Amino acid sequence: MTTALDTALNAADGALRTLFAAPRASRACPTVPGEKTELALQDKALSGALMRVNHVGEVCAQALYAAQALGTRDPELRQHFLQASKEEGDHLAWTKARLDELGARPSLLNPLWYAGAFGLGLVASRLGDRLSLGFVVETERQVEAHLAGHLERLPQGDHESRAIVAQMKDDEALHAREAEQAGALQLPEPVKALMRSAARVMTTTAHYL
Repeated sequence: MTTALDTALNAADGALRTLFAAPRASRACPTVPGEKTELALQDKALSGALMRVNHVGEVCAQALYAAQALGTRDPELRQHFLQASKEEGDHLAWTKARLDELGARPSLLNPLWYAGAFGLGLVASRLGDRLSLGFVVETERQVEAHLAGHLERLPQGDHESRAIVAQMKDDEALHAREAEQAGALQLPEPVKALMRSAARVMTTTAHYL
């Protein structure tokens, strides 16, 4: 069984791997059979910027789940967070690979995004497990809505990016449902609004940096 010390060591290792190592997925990257992407330069730049934002979201997801796993005293819930982190790791690998294919770079501010998200996750965990799960639910719902917006903005011909984002969207919805089933409390509306504002700052900045 994973102990708190194991989780702390895993969190430190996860931070280094997320920020500095090539991520590896446990699932094959989603594709659209028989469809090949051919993008004009302008569309390629747009896809690169949007996938950079999505990659930042996955960097933050790794930080959030690591912090919440570290903060909970419930071994079963700790495993829940670690499993979700593993699944989000697929997204991290997929978005990084797609950035490479598009000739785009990850955000220059990834260490900052990771540190901020880890701090938020740790604070959420200190408020109690049910509120921590509520934070997961709200985060995943906002990410799901964000990904839906990206499906509208991504070039129609970018089949690879669209397939990745569509699968990510389904996975985020599943994580939200699982957190609800685990006993999540609904967050107050002012907290939700604050989370949306912080997300807008992050996504707007990451689009360019």
